Amino acid sequence: MVATRALDPVDGDDRLPEAADVVVIGAGIIGVAAAYHLAKAGHSVALLEKGVVAGEQSSRNWGWCRTFNRDEREIPLMQHSQGLWDSLPAEIGADMGFRRDGLVYVTKDPKELAEWRAWLDMAQPYQMGARMIDAAEAKRLTPGNEQEWIGGIVSPRDGRAEPAMAAPALAKAARALGVTLHQNCAARGLDTTGGRIAGVFTEKGRIRTQAVVLSGGAWASMFLRRHGIRMPQSSVHSTIFATTPARQVSPGPLRTPDFILTPLLDGGYLVAAQARGRLELTPAGIRYARDFLPALRKNWKLVELRFGRSFFEGPDALHGAWSFDRPTVFERMRVLEAKPKAGIVEPALRQIVAAYPDMAGIQAARLWAGWIDSTPDAVPVISRVEALPGLVVAAGFSGHGFGIGPGAGRLAADLATGAPPVVDPAPFALSRFDRAA
Repeated sequence: MVATRALDPVDGDDRLPEAADVVVIGAGIIGVAAAYHLAKAGHSVALLEKGVVAGEQSSRNWGWCRTFNRDEREIPLMQHSQGLWDSLPAEIGADMGFRRDGLVYVTKDPKELAEWRAWLDMAQPYQMGARMIDAAEAKRLTPGNEQEWIGGIVSPRDGRAEPAMAAPALAKAARALGVTLHQNCAARGLDTTGGRIAGVFTEKGRIRTQAVVLSGGAWASMFLRRHGIRMPQSSVHSTIFATTPARQVSPGPLRTPDFILTPLLDGGYLVAAQARGRLELTPAGIRYARDFLPALRKNWKLVELRFGRSFFEGPDALHGAWSFDRPTVFERMRVLEAKPKAGIVEPALRQIVAAYPDMAGIQAARLWAGWIDSTPDAVPVISRVEALPGLVVAAGFSGHGFGIGPGAGRLAADLATGAPPVVDPAPFALSRFDRAA
C-alpha cells in the first residue's frame, strides 16, 4: 500500500553534548513536548531517540485530541493540552494538523448511552461543553448514514491532529530553541552517584546531567527494571489504516458501533475497526499479572489473548541486566514494529460503505499497527521517582497519550526542574502501584 502521508522527517545533531541540564529519553509527542517546554524555560536539553522522532506510537494513533470520556484524573491536564494545541501552531510557526472540529459518538445501545450520560454528570464541574444528543440530532450529525441511532453525544470543543505532523513540528521548534536532538542514539541506562542521577549512558557516549525525563513509551518499564524500579506496564496490539480521499461525512472524528473515522487533511480518513485489541503473553505480562487482573476481567470481551513474538523480543520480553558499554536491545530494535491485522480492512470498508453508500469505491491506502503502552488503571505515570532523585517518568498513556501529549510534556518538564506543576501531579504518581515485587 502507498502511504497517503509519510512521517515528517526531522534533522538531528551528530555531536553529543558533554552535559545538559536535562536529558529527555524518547522523542514521541510527550518527549518532544517536554524538551520544548524545558528549552522555553531556559534549560539546556539533550533529546535522545533510539529511532526517529515519532517513529512508534506517536505516529500510529487515531490523532484524537479529546476531553470526552477520559478518566476524571486526566481531565485538568487534557484541558491544559487543548489550550496548547490551540496556541502552539502560532507560537512555533508550524501546522501540527490540529483542527477543533468536534467529536461525535452515536450508538444503538441503551447501556452505552447511559454510560455516556453518567460520564457527563461526573464531568459537569469541568464545563467542557459536551452534551447528549437524541436520535434526530444523531441522524442529522451523520448525514448520509443509513443506520438508525437511539442517540449519542457531541463534544464540540474536541478535535484531532495529524500524527505524522505533530511531534515532528514540535521537535523542530525545540531544536530552534537550542535542544540538541540525537536520533538513532539509544539511551542504554542511567549513571548514578550517591543514589541520584549523574548522567545517561548512550550508544554514542555519556552525557552528564542531574535530571532525566524518561518518555520511552512501551520501553519505559523495561528500562526502569534495569535500575530496580517497578512500573507495571503492558503492551496492547492495535491495527489502523488510512483510506484514499473520499466524501466528507463528518468534519471531525466520528465513532459508530462498527467503525471509527478520523478525517485527514489529504481528504482521506484514519479508520479504526471496532475489533478486539490483542494482548500477547509475555514475561512482563506474567510479572505484572496481579496488577492487571482486575482490568483484564473487566475488559475480557475487548481483548484477544495470544502467544506471539513479543514473548521473545521487544520491551515485554526478558532481557535481564544488560551492560551499558555494549549494544543493547534498543539498538537491535530501533522501531517497535507490529504486524498489522490485514483481515480487518475489507470488513471495515464494507461496513463504511454499507453505512455511507456514497462512499463506494473507498480503498485502504496504508495499513499499520502499533503497541499501546498501558497501565493497570489506564492512567499514565507522570511522576518523579522517589527511589532515584532526578528521574521523572512520563509513560503508560494507555492509548490516549497523543491528545494529552503537549500538557503531559509540560508537566514532566515542571517535575524535572522543580517548577510549579501546571496541574496537580498526584493522580499520576508512580507510587500508586507500589507493592512488593
